[in-house]
Amino acid sequence: MVEIKSVGVVGGGQMGSGIAQLAAVNGLDVWLHDSDSAALNKALKSISNNIQRLISRGKLNKEKGDDSLRRLRCALSLEDFHSVDIVIEAIVEFEDVKKKLFAHLDKTVKGSAILASNTSSISITRLASATSRSSQVIGMHFMNPPPIMKLVEIVRGADTSDDTFNTTKCLAERFGKTIICSQDFSGFIVNRILMPMINEAFHALYTGVATKEDIDTGMKLGTNHPMGPLELADFIGLDVCLSIMKVLHAGLGDSKYAPCPLLVQYVDAGRLGRKRGIGVYNYSKTTKEMKPLARL
Repeated sequence: MVEIKSVGVVGGGQMGSGIAQLAAVNGLDVWLHDSDSAALNKALKSISNNIQRLISRGKLNKEKGDDSLRRLRCALSLEDFHSVDIVIEAIVEFEDVKKKLFAHLDKTVKGSAILASNTSSISITRLASATSRSSQVIGMHFMNPPPIMKLVEIVRGADTSDDTFNTTKCLAERFGKTIICSQDFSGFIVNRILMPMINEAFHALYTGVATKEDIDTGMKLGTNHPMGPLELADFIGLDVCLSIMKVLHAGLGDSKYAPCPLLVQYVDAGRLGRKRGIGVYNYSKTTKEMKPLARL
């Protein structure tokens, strides 16, 4: 089993930057890449601020925090990943884009390197088919935000080797995570259950069952969820929720996974949740609320 000493992370968004921070704090050398230089700079600043906050709160000693920042490097191109032991991609949830990335990485990284995807729903077997190393491709699905959430969902593709699985599992455990293992079915475990619940909450709003506030309050107080499903959808990103529902619908072939028309409309309108300042809820004082779509 390969000992992981260095990690390449692709994607400077909330997931990618969180994974990079987690790896650096746990003593690994990290290269973080994003094709958008502004997003990369924002990610590096966010990680630095988060680590300084942990130090100021006494949750991380200064020596370890400073060492974490020294271990974090900005990768201007994927060629900078040539010597890493594992690459974890955390880019947009579109299969064709991920396949293109994996094909590029396959030609760039060393032969022993593992290619891991943070995908929350897409087939690992199909992603592996874009490479010549299908035995070294695996799903490593972190929850959001990665430094805080305790779970990692590991997904084996059809050809994923025991060695790749064991190495990835040890890395997740080094990060202090609890591991669950899923077969390679659309949505895996967490999103196979979570996303239909969120989609059903949109249907309840769409058909006028209740207000968004009452739907969320009902689930928080009635089922002891820390966040209501519509509020959670805003946190995740409505575009991400829609993308996962489309994967579930196509992959499992059941009409119960068809995205709610209201979810589709919100995404079409660019109301993607907290990251845009408005989704189901309005987080911006300058943007008007959107009335729910009339039922078709």
